[in-house]
Amino acid sequence: MSFSHVWRRSLVVAVVLVVCAVPMYANHAWGSYHWARTANPFTLKVNDNLTAIWEPYLSEAQSDWNRSTVLDLDVRWQNPLSSVRKCASVTGQIEVCNAKYGQNGWLGIAGISVSGSHITKGYTKLNDTYFEMAQYNTPAWRRMVTCQEIGHDFGLAHQDETFDNVNLGSCMDYTNDPDGGAGGASSNDPSNEHPNQHDYDQIQTIYSHTDSTTTIAAVIDSMAKAASRPPTMVEILDATDDDWGTAVGYDGHGRPNRFARPTGMNADGELEFDLTHVTWAIDAPGNRGDHH
Repeated sequence: MSFSHVWRRSLVVAVVLVVCAVPMYANHAWGSYHWARTANPFTLKVNDNLTAIWEPYLSEAQSDWNRSTVLDLDVRWQNPLSSVRKCASVTGQIEVCNAKYGQNGWLGIAGISVSGSHITKGYTKLNDTYFEMAQYNTPAWRRMVTCQEIGHDFGLAHQDETFDNVNLGSCMDYTNDPDGGAGGASSNDPSNEHPNQHDYDQIQTIYSHTDSTTTIAAVIDSMAKAASRPPTMVEILDATDDDWGTAVGYDGHGRPNRFARPTGMNADGELEFDLTHVTWAIDAPGNRGDHH
């Protein structure tokens, strides 16, 4: 693998779903982060490192997000780039993995590496430890989480983070009833298994400008230089552990849900760090609401 992350930020969003009270976002971009490209629409490679049960949901997410006028997700089927445990991806691409990651509280994680405001690679992990439990082993949960995590990988955040209110009809909306209808906050709840128009509008806003360079399936000069040098101790440790760093934010129930871990300095003398965003599971066995 390339020991190059000290030259960029890495950010992670986890979906694991518990009731909390946070208002709906009118703008649900993930900061200013986006893939650099010189024209729209642009093609983004998504590498399949999934078992057969998950591939139909990746196919649906591809179809859903490709309805955007900006995105063209090109899934490379059965094309793993790393182990499912690490799910490290490569520069310019996304990797999607599933495994039994343990009773750590999360259903799915999306992570992006960032140079400035530009996304340079991304990954999604889907946690079979929970998806093999009856509560989450449904098409609706699998479909929503796959759709949401991949949405994070190209710069979307959540439209709403309240679980027990009426669904917005978007996979970027937290819910405890992803298929909607009877049994949720309203008998008329829409399904949260697919994007809605606000998601497509937000993608257009994020990618309304073009860049003079590209981070799509390209080698960035600074990263190529970093890859040619010996790894630092921080890089070696990062390749072998899952340390999220220090809690810097908490959800409505007092659980830490944002973490920061410095990784070094970049070539311009700017601090680089990993950010992790976690949302905890609904009464998941083994979840105490704290970081493992």
